[in-house]
Amino acid sequence: MLRTILIGSCIFIQGEFVKSYADGRMAVRLDGKIHIGHPVEPAHRLAA
Repeated sequence: MLRTILIGSCIFIQGEFVKSYADGRMAVRLDGKIHIGHPVEPAHRLAA
C-alpha cells in the first residue's frame, strides 16, 4: 500500500508502507531505502 509521509517541514515522500511506530511516525520504502516521518492524512471533501 502506498503511503505519504512528511519529513521535516516541507519534504514529502510517497512509498510502500513498512512499519508504524508507537510515537505516531511511519516508515515507508522508496527505491530500496527506508524513510521515517509523520503520516500525511488524506484531505476530506467538504459537503456542499
